[in-house]
Parts: sequence; structure tokens; C-alpha cells
Amino acid sequence: MQDGEAIESRMVTRRVEGAQKKVEERNFEIRKNLLEYDEVMDEQRKRVYGYRQRILDGDNCRELIMEMIREQIDEYLQQFLDSDYGTDSFAAAAGNLLNVQLESRDFRNVSPEDADRLARDEAYRLAETQILDAIEENLPEEEEATEWNWEALAKWSNIRWGTNYRERDLKKIGRDQLAEVMIKDANGAIGEIDLSDCDRLLEAGYGVKTACAWLHDKFGVELTPDEVADLSSSEFIELAQERAQQSYDERESEYPVLAGMYRFASRNQAGQRGLQREELVEWAKRRFSADLSLDDLKTKQREEIRSMLVEYSRKMNAAANKVASEAQERVEALFNESGSAVTLGQVTGNNGKLDDLSEWLAKSCNSTLSREELAKLDYDAARRRVAQLVEDRYRPEMRRMERAVLLQILDQSWKEHLLSMDHLRSSVGLRGYAQIDPKVEYKREGMRMFEVMWSSVANYVTNLIFKMEQLDEGFVGSTWVESAAIHEEAPSTSDIAEQQQAAIAGSDTQQKLEPIRNRQEKVGRNQPCPCGSGKKYKNCCGK
Repeated sequence: MQDGEAIESRMVTRRVEGAQKKVEERNFEIRKNLLEYDEVMDEQRKRVYGYRQRILDGDNCRELIMEMIREQIDEYLQQFLDSDYGTDSFAAAAGNLLNVQLESRDFRNVSPEDADRLARDEAYRLAETQILDAIEENLPEEEEATEWNWEALAKWSNIRWGTNYRERDLKKIGRDQLAEVMIKDANGAIGEIDLSDCDRLLEAGYGVKTACAWLHDKFGVELTPDEVADLSSSEFIELAQERAQQSYDERESEYPVLAGMYRFASRNQAGQRGLQREELVEWAKRRFSADLSLDDLKTKQREEIRSMLVEYSRKMNAAANKVASEAQERVEALFNESGSAVTLGQVTGNNGKLDDLSEWLAKSCNSTLSREELAKLDYDAARRRVAQLVEDRYRPEMRRMERAVLLQILDQSWKEHLLSMDHLRSSVGLRGYAQIDPKVEYKREGMRMFEVMWSSVANYVTNLIFKMEQLDEGFVGSTWVESAAIHEEAPSTSDIAEQQQAAIAGSDTQQKLEPIRNRQEKVGRNQPCPCGSGKKYKNCCGK
């Protein structure tokens, strides 16, 4: 064929079409495979970012945390109060000590002495079987004695039962007598294992005791086994949730005092911690309407001052609950007849009820929210905005702390989960060697990891809330709010969210960023490299 002559061959055309079709099919499968993997992450992203947006939009974080508390109490108490919890715990604990798998059903309705005997008998039987198998594996009769692995057998026994065999010791005993000697030594090691600490797991009411101890450690709830002995599981769970809410209310009273004590802490020249008592008194008067003077605190220690301020905070918290309840009742009353799909302006018209609500909010919450702003709110927005006004007036420190803790822990856990999912994605293909579909396994394992992450977020958040004394002093100080005689409306959480997003996105400037463009002449892959090396561009700077 001559240069420039057109190729006109039906066979070549079909081959090119076939090759192109295969390429397109391969690309389609790649996109389809990528989409199937991404479906798992898409569901997780929707859940995480939807939850995060609720926080940024101003949902009451107290309600979100109380929901976490109720879910944890329901989950753990159902586990503790299960009739087989004691036997399950004994089987797991004794099995771990004896290094044997025990069945929980074997220990139902048996005494601790019988349970110990049954557990050891199972360990004895397993030891005999394992020793015979190990001897057969390392000292097979069908092979020459020179091929026997005495050292591996000695190491296995030493690790398994803490024996002190050496290779020459086993050779001295000989293969014929070895099983008898090793079984005797293994049984002796098993007999010396102390299972007395496991006996308490079979005591009557062990699950109830565990539940009470968990409630005290987790939420500071004081319940005794005698107090709940006659309650059903559902009644116990209901009582625990009620007490946990009361404990949370107490933390609400304690936290602003903790923030104030940190704010007005000082150190003398010797490095000893003290208090700026005069400033603390003035703050307490504004914050809690406390009837205090400097003389009241002069002779008191730090803990006594804290207890006194917490008492004032409790009274303020009780007043806040009444105002919050009344505020929601007023909003409910306005929407009672018209439903939730309309705005306050459409509901009230010009009958003066909207002015009454605005005036009441100004009087009760020092709100500057105008009638026009209220008129634009629908049912959900009105409930959320009114609740914000009450909380910003009476409990600003606690609400800021809740919001910051939720966002920080959720963001950190989500970033760690994304990294874990990347590692899973890169390794799950190897499970295909076990005749397991990698995509199915990725979905199953990915959702399991996500649920673990979600549970850890709730667990970590509640731990910090109920152990607020362990919070970093700088973090607590960042949630402290200056109180003044005349309160201005605090910025809403949605306003703060907008400011944060603007700062992150760099939206404080109106200048549009121009994309980077290469305006120089493009060098072809097979053209000489512009650097002057004499090589083709693809083999030089274009690598």
C-alpha cells in the first residue's frame, strides 16, 4: 500500500468496531463497579451530614443527647437483665482463663462448685485431645525419627499450659510415654487455675447489680439492687431513663458554674490556684440573679463556693424549664387550629397574637426578635427559634458545650471512619479467593463498621457530658458567656454555622478565583523536548 492510501477493508473495520465495543464495555463495568461501591458510602454520608446539618440548623442538642442516653440505657439494660447474662458471663470468663470454649447452657441452674467442676472437666477433655493431635502432627509415626520436630512441640506446650519443657526433656521421655506425661502436666496446670472470681457471676441478681453499677459509672445514677428488685425489665429501664434525665438536669446546673469558676480563676506568685471573688460575685448576680455579696465568699473554700453557686444555678434552671414550657405552649396554641404547613403570619393575621408573643419573648428572654421576623416562621422553625431564645438566655454555656462536643466528636469519628473504609476497599478484593463476592462483603463489613462508629460517637459524647470535670479548661472557657444587666439576643446557631462555613469557604471576599491555565503552546508527546535534551517530550520532561 502506498502512503496516503485509504484503508478500505471490511475485516479491519469490524475488528476496530469490536475492539472499541470491548473498550466501552470495560469502561462501563468500571463505572458500574465504582457506583456499587459508592452506594455504601452514599447512605453513610446522607446519615452523617443530615445529622450534622440538624445541629447546624439549630436543633436542640439536649434532645439529641437525651436520645443517645435513652438508646444506650435500652441497649445495655436489656443485655444486663437478660436471664442468661450471668451464665454467659461465667462461660466467657472461665473459658478465657482455661483457654477453652464453654457453652452457656451447661451452667444454668448449677452451683458455683458444680460450675467450676464442669468447666475444668471440659478443659481436661480438650487438653487430652489437643496433646494427642500435637504429638501426631510434630512426631508422626510414618516418618523417620530424625524428621520429628521436638522443639515445636515443647514450645507449643510451654505457651499453652505454662510448662517448662526443653527439647531434650521430651526426647528423654520418649514418644511412647510422652502423651501420658504431657496430659498429666497439663491437667495439673488446669487444676491450679483460680476460678473463684468467676463464681460471683452465677449469683442471683448479678445482672441487676451490674446494671446498677453501670448506671452509676456512666450517668451518675444512684440505684440499689434492692430498690429495683421487684421491677420488671421495662419498668427498670423506664426508671433508669427518668433518673438519667434528672442527672442530666443536674449537669446543666453544674456546668455554668464550672465555666464561671474557670473564667475567674487566678494564680498567685507561688502558683497556687485562687479565685477573683469580686468578679465572680458580680457575674453570679447577673447570671443567676443571686443575692450575694463579697462578704459571703470571703471565708469560704473553693468547693463551698461552687456548691453555693450550683444551688443558685438550680433555681435558675428550674425557672428556665418553666419559661421553655410556656414558650412552646404559646407556639402550639398559635398553630393549634391551622396546622404546621403555614407561617405564623398566615396563622395570626393582624389579630395581635403575634405582637403578644414578640412582647412576651422580649420580656422573658430579652429577645429583640421582631414581629416581622416571627411572621415568616413555620411551625418547626418557630418552635426551634423560640427554644433557641430561651436557651440562649438561660442556659447558653451548656448549649454551646453540647453543640461543640457533638460536632467535634462526629467530625473526628467520621474522618477516621473514612480512612478505615479506604483500607477496607483496598483489601476486600482479597476475599474473592475465599469464594466471597468482594462487593457484598464490602457492603456488609462497611455497614458494620459504620454502626460501630455511630455507637462510639454516642458513647463518647455521653461520657464527656457526664464527666464534664475532665473537659479541657480551655474548651470550657470557650463556652463561657458574659452576662450583662441588659441582654442582647445571642447569635443563633444557624448564624454561627453560616459564619463558620463562610470562614471555611473563604467567602468573606467577593473576588472570584480564576482557574490556572497554561497559555503556552502545547508540546506533542513525540516532539523534541523544549529543554534541549534531544529526547522526545514523552521520554523527558513529559514523563
